[in-house]
Amino acid sequence: MKTKTQAAVDWQERARQLRIDGRALIDGHRVASLTADAFEKRSPIDGRVLAMVARGQTQDIDAAVRGARSAFEDGRWALQPPGARKKVLRRFADALLSAREELALLETLDVGKPIRDSLAVDVPAAARCIQWYAEAVDKVYDQIAPTGPGAIAMITREPMGVIGAIVPWNYPMLMAAWKLGPALAAGNSVVLKPSEKSPFTALRMAELALEAGLPEGVLNVVPGLGPEAGEALALHMDVDAVGFTGSTRVGRRMLEYAGRSNLKRVFNELGGKSANIVFADFDDLDRAAATAATGVFYNQGESCNAPTRLLVEESIAEDFVARVVAHAKDWAPANPLLADTTMGALVDEGQVGTVLRYIDSGRKEGARVLTGGERLHPIAGGCFIAPTVFDHVGNEMTIAREEIFGPVLSVIRFRTEEEALARANASSYGLQAAVWTTQLARAHRVARGLRAGTVHVNQYDEDDMTVPFGGYKQSGNGRDKSLHALEKYTELKTTWIRL
Repeated sequence: MKTKTQAAVDWQERARQLRIDGRALIDGHRVASLTADAFEKRSPIDGRVLAMVARGQTQDIDAAVRGARSAFEDGRWALQPPGARKKVLRRFADALLSAREELALLETLDVGKPIRDSLAVDVPAAARCIQWYAEAVDKVYDQIAPTGPGAIAMITREPMGVIGAIVPWNYPMLMAAWKLGPALAAGNSVVLKPSEKSPFTALRMAELALEAGLPEGVLNVVPGLGPEAGEALALHMDVDAVGFTGSTRVGRRMLEYAGRSNLKRVFNELGGKSANIVFADFDDLDRAAATAATGVFYNQGESCNAPTRLLVEESIAEDFVARVVAHAKDWAPANPLLADTTMGALVDEGQVGTVLRYIDSGRKEGARVLTGGERLHPIAGGCFIAPTVFDHVGNEMTIAREEIFGPVLSVIRFRTEEEALARANASSYGLQAAVWTTQLARAHRVARGLRAGTVHVNQYDEDDMTVPFGGYKQSGNGRDKSLHALEKYTELKTTWIRL
């Protein structure tokens, strides 16, 4: 809910006055690319040029990794007591909240999401993540093994060293925080490569971390293109692990790069094609329909965990789908800089083209468009697509199999519980899923049978920092959030002492 102060802000005027620094941040300093190359970053809202951004390449990644390695080896961060790291990270979280309006505006201009979401969700969630790991770091204990009286075997976790973090453009701040929180809390140094489509909040976050007391060199941010800066980071021989969030296609490359370099650990959090199963016995179909629409159309559909496959029991399908279509009309795209906008712009023209091609394939393969299915123009030069619902979708259709990353919902009908479970699992992805039923036994059976990292029951996307996020199958092997994420960025050591 927006406050009176937020509602009174003229975000369009602030956007006109904003001056953005697109240089990299390496070893504590803002710097141009060593090659002097830069690229133009435009806003998907109206096509305006936001800034020139440093086009990081191998030389820049080398410099960032050297700075991170030096910072790690001299212990300026890694050897600080957990309580000391906690204080710095808490100040970092507070700084993010203090800069909420600036960060939210950068996020909205960069990727096109509504300013109200950037303000109410993205910035606070990123700050909450950093704060949570700050609080956790001095509450995680090592172990003593039960070896008997002749020896002591200590089982300890130590920071890995230099972490490469590569994050996507759909939630730039939050995905960065999910990597930075546990990696920094554990005592590592980090080189962060944001998407070339969304570099600005990552760069500003790193500046705020420095102002909060994070030592120079501990956090470096190198913007650039994936095949240049991203590949150089993943191939680097002095990077100990890579935390990657992005497409399954690029996730495969991350594993290849590890094999071609130093066998660094790779933690992939990849795509999804989540199934949302609604049984006829559920007693609040309007809430389920509203949640189904929100899950797919929030963030313009650019969410890896969006429930893009809606499986509905045949006996209620006509009524339920009509309810979903009615709720879809609440998500008409508009200017993201207006405080009451619910759906903004897709990230760029390339993504608009991708989504339109999927919509076209759905029509050609026999699915029926109930609403949407076209590009809209609420702002000249912007990247907007209407919320789209397809009915009578078969599992074999492209729109049911591939991740679209746009506001497109596919309705798949079923008759039995067994059929619903089989269709839900007939996917190469396994990130999240949901089941709506009032039958306790059915909820447990279906939840157990779904091959997904998270299963929601009678809700979708309720969340907390205390639970892990990640998937099965080609949705990756990484787990962000919770104490489990600390395990990714630490080495497990046994020290055996004979008495």
